[in-house]
Amino acid sequence: MTTQSQRPNDADSGGAASNFIRNIISEDLAAGRHERVVTRFPPEPNGYLHIGHAKSILLNFGLAAEFGGVCHMRFDDTNPAAEDLEYVESIQRDVRWLGGDWGDKLFFASDYFERLYAFAVELIKKGKAYVCSLSEAETREMRGTVTEPGRESPYRSRSVEESLDLFARMRAGEFPEGAHVLRAKIDMAAPNMKLRDPPIYRIKRARHYRTGDAWCIYPLYDFAHSLSDAIEGITHSICTLEFENNRELYDWIIDNLDVPSRPRQYEFARLNLNYTVMSKRKLLGLVKGGHVSGWDDPRMPTIAGLRRRGVTPEAIRAFCEEIGVAKTNSMVDIAKFESCIRDDLNLRAPRVMAVLRPLRVVLENFPEGKVEEIDAPYWPEDVPRQGSRKVPLSRVVYIERDDFLEDPPKKWFRLAPGQQVRLRHAGFITCREVVRDQSTGEVIELRCTYDRPTETGEAPGGRKPKGTLHWVSAAHALPAEVRLYDRLFAVERPDAVEEGKDFLENMNPGSLVTLTGCRVEPSLATIEKGSHVQFERQGFFFVDPVDSAPGAPVFNRTVALKDSWSKIAAEKPAQAAAPAPESAAARPEQPAKPKAERAPFEERIARLEPARADRARHLVEARGIPGDDALVLAEDDGLLRLFEEAVAVHDNPRSAANWVIHSLSRELKDKKTGDLPFSGAQLGELLALIDDGTISGKIAKDVLAEMLQQGGSPKAIVERRGLRQVADEGALERIVDKVVAAHPAEVSRFRAGNTKLIGFFVGQVMKASGGKANPDLVNALLARKLA
Repeated sequence: MTTQSQRPNDADSGGAASNFIRNIISEDLAAGRHERVVTRFPPEPNGYLHIGHAKSILLNFGLAAEFGGVCHMRFDDTNPAAEDLEYVESIQRDVRWLGGDWGDKLFFASDYFERLYAFAVELIKKGKAYVCSLSEAETREMRGTVTEPGRESPYRSRSVEESLDLFARMRAGEFPEGAHVLRAKIDMAAPNMKLRDPPIYRIKRARHYRTGDAWCIYPLYDFAHSLSDAIEGITHSICTLEFENNRELYDWIIDNLDVPSRPRQYEFARLNLNYTVMSKRKLLGLVKGGHVSGWDDPRMPTIAGLRRRGVTPEAIRAFCEEIGVAKTNSMVDIAKFESCIRDDLNLRAPRVMAVLRPLRVVLENFPEGKVEEIDAPYWPEDVPRQGSRKVPLSRVVYIERDDFLEDPPKKWFRLAPGQQVRLRHAGFITCREVVRDQSTGEVIELRCTYDRPTETGEAPGGRKPKGTLHWVSAAHALPAEVRLYDRLFAVERPDAVEEGKDFLENMNPGSLVTLTGCRVEPSLATIEKGSHVQFERQGFFFVDPVDSAPGAPVFNRTVALKDSWSKIAAEKPAQAAAPAPESAAARPEQPAKPKAERAPFEERIARLEPARADRARHLVEARGIPGDDALVLAEDDGLLRLFEEAVAVHDNPRSAANWVIHSLSRELKDKKTGDLPFSGAQLGELLALIDDGTISGKIAKDVLAEMLQQGGSPKAIVERRGLRQVADEGALERIVDKVVAAHPAEVSRFRAGNTKLIGFFVGQVMKASGGKANPDLVNALLARKLA
């Protein structure tokens, strides 16, 4: 695995040796701006932490430790309707598991409610806040748009005395929810809509899990967060890029109050993984909807789920170091994470044998009742560890059902009639007879002969069988349940919901396959909960810490031995389809359109000259490119150059290959890539704009069309034409309200159970926004409005 110090442009990419936040802290300390570094990790206790939070945890706690400072653990618990003690406890457990140590620096924003109230009173007295009595809909209507200034509330001119009186009565509980809010008095014409007199306090009649019913007004996040930082003396308030627009409001609040310290906010790119959703709302929906077994379901990207699956803190830390700390959002291939998990488990998981789908094999020339004890090492030669166990061999063994074919294809190196294979750590078997169930015709047993290896370990008679199978002795094997976990979603961007679809439709039906008839070798008889093993030829597994019992282990597959999804992508380049589940019912045959047979990838790659064949294999294996796309790039030097230039700027190889081959090459027609009025680096810039949410894929195609005509920087084109994706909640909420109001019949049908209409509403909002609306935010707003 490439180390951070080996990567070019390390300060920008965020390697372990340096990143831009580390550089800022170093400069601040050198200039004497701070004597000691104080960071914080400030989750809202409204759900479990996920892998994206892990990056923030490791960054905040890591930087504080590196510079001899301290990192606070603070819960920003200002929304009692969504928060719970369960979440507080789970978050602390997860942070400790990742190595975060806050000592005695555990804080809650709810500890500061009295001080925050006093700060709000101070703003009113300074004429910088007022109680507003507009309804939520009226406030939204008067807020303006991204291109039009807002209009001042008629209550903006309220006297200081009247606002102070109303605010005190709000606290006393005289008014219902929505009657009044306290708003900061900033600028209704500000380009940053966060500064258009934002609400900083609202009435919320919900019992708080810590303060009970002591309060019925609560500060909003921006107000509480910035002031909590100031109260605690935070020096570097590090957050993700979605809070970049909030920084001006953060600074305004700090600058306009008499606070004990002056923190500064810095933003870094959040962690986005393909084949995954990170939205807490969607993760909660998966749990509440019963689509997973809970927050700790091993398929979930939560820290609790990853821990139960068998992922270690060291693997997560290595992954976060691998991707670094950047200034621009991008999509990270989950294969990188899986690779870090394999690298970690390779050194900690002893090798054993397990047969997941047993097929009985009788060794006819092996004496009845005889047992041979074979000394088998736990570790391969390339792992610097020692240890072995005794594996019994008897007359009847089990092999994997998938390792036998009665009518095998060419180059089948596993077991078949008349074919010889090696048993791992033992001798050789040759299949002589196939026994079937008389009623079903299913193969239920193989009759084989057994040959002991020669002194040199070879097969007798000079034969050299190429296949080696894992196995267990039927008389000594232990029963076990094995759960084969895989990616929860079958598509790279499950959040990119098309019209008429819900993100749940992108779930992988084969994400969990439970096998109950498995057999494992007897060395696992006393294995403890929370132990790691590698089942040879199967993958890395973890003894489930919840459902396992003495003598009845449950093994969770942490990760397969290699990325089978790259192979799937190579076979099906149009989409990364999910493997079918074991128990999927056979579908009725449908008349299929005749299509040309396509030669297998290896057969097609063999036709290339060696250098290009190596190039194609590298693209598939190292870059995760689908096989068909890899072949196109390997054969076209111009397209490959564009691809490499794009990836150098924005590391998303699959996306770059897709755009170069499927969007760009068709536009070239008779032109050469050298005739394009833009470079591959500018294409990479365009891909970065898509992945960081600045523009949608639809808008990107319009930008590419202009680049093909005139060239130029995609960033400049986006800014000049005003194509930036709208992610302001207030602006989008107005559009959503209009769409919902314009379609009462569809709203009634949706609420009556036709939830697929969500796609219709998304499409209408996207159309009304000129395709600029942020799809995730649109989905969230619609879910709230239509509920």
